Amino acid sequence: MSGVRRLGARWRRRRPLRTRLALAASAAVALVAVGVCAAAFFVIRYELLHQLDLSLTQSATRVIQENRGEGPQIVAGECRYLSAPACAQIVPADPAADPEAAYLLPVSAPVREVAAGTRAPYYSNVTRFEQPLRMLTTPFGDGRALQVALRADPVEKGVRQAAVLLAAVGGAGVLLAGLLGYAVSRTGLAPVARLTSTAERIAATRDPRHRIELPPGPPGRQDEVTRLAASFNTMLGELEQSVSSQRRLVADASHELRTPLTALRTNAELLARGDRLTPAQRERASGALGRGIREVTGLVNDLIELARDEEPLPLLEEVRIAEVAEHTVATARTHWPQTRFLLEVGAGAAEAVRPGVPARLARLLTNLLDNAAKFSPPGTPVEVGLTAYEGGLELTVRDHGPGIPAADLPYVFDRFYRAEAARALPGSGLGLAMARQIARAHGAELTAGAAPGGGALFTLTFGPEGPPSGSGPS
Repeated sequence: MSGVRRLGARWRRRRPLRTRLALAASAAVALVAVGVCAAAFFVIRYELLHQLDLSLTQSATRVIQENRGEGPQIVAGECRYLSAPACAQIVPADPAADPEAAYLLPVSAPVREVAAGTRAPYYSNVTRFEQPLRMLTTPFGDGRALQVALRADPVEKGVRQAAVLLAAVGGAGVLLAGLLGYAVSRTGLAPVARLTSTAERIAATRDPRHRIELPPGPPGRQDEVTRLAASFNTMLGELEQSVSSQRRLVADASHELRTPLTALRTNAELLARGDRLTPAQRERASGALGRGIREVTGLVNDLIELARDEEPLPLLEEVRIAEVAEHTVATARTHWPQTRFLLEVGAGAAEAVRPGVPARLARLLTNLLDNAAKFSPPGTPVEVGLTAYEGGLELTVRDHGPGIPAADLPYVFDRFYRAEAARALPGSGLGLAMARQIARAHGAELTAGAAPGGGALFTLTFGPEGPPSGSGPS
């Protein structure tokens, strides 16, 4: 039995889903069709025999009424013809009381038992006159039994015709079941076929812009396969966005690296011919080479940070945001000695905690402070504020520089984006992109806008205390 199951499982694995679904649907419909035909055959057979038995009962009642008190004898014997009345004979319980003439119908021991009253009336099938007969044996009274018989070949013929007709109907039902099963599998798996072809096309072309066509209708009334196709389309959209972002990152990184690498190569070639340069020229080339190396190193480090931030880091701890702000402001004061940094912690914000990774949050604030210091005119402060409000926490970084033009606001958090006013300043254009990425990984939102009175204002908003959305900060 286990071997049969293994063979069945192996056969199912080797057949496509459409074939298995078609066979299953066909088998279900075929079983119903065959079951209905079989049930109809037994009902028809029962009804035909029941009608014949009712005729025998009526004939027996009429004979009993017409021959009450008669002795053993043959009452009627023309049942060999279809239009003739039923054959009837009266049989005694004692064989010694039989008439001299031979009986037309067979007389057996059960017949004598019915005559003696020790057996209930019964129906039986016999053959006489080379024809099948249906016979009823019932008590006649005073130790006698009455046998009544009618030809049964019309009933048998009707049963055979019903069997042939229902077999034909059942066969047609099985054929129709096969067609319906194929149609059901083809229609039901059409979205799966489209999904498969789309996936194969994407695998062949490596282009995630393809989508599966969905049938019209409200989302709440879609079936499971349509919802699967919709989820696949959503996944393709995310994949397309990820691929586009990756391609953009590679293109932007190669563009940003090309200029400093060219300068590094030029200065390295100059220093390689150092015997032809004056000491002042060697010093300028050496300084330029060092600055280029630092610029490329910073850019590569930022790219590594961005790449690492796209991976989940589930090791969280309760971080006091005020302490992180104090630490990053103190660090910024050492990096930017010409800029004043002012930190103001509001009531209730000093003890506010959020789950996160302290080093990543510190990097976020450091990028904001570096950006603000870079654009702050001499003598103007960078203002950092931390306030708590009902259900959330807000940290702001404001400078008094030229601010962000309205045309640049939608792009300030894009990788490698640098406004016209910032192109002459140091930096790679990755700091704000990294800051927003870290913020979103911690369940916070980072926005940029214009500060009242001039300057740029960056706002980091934490929601109610709780775990960040997602698997962890990235």
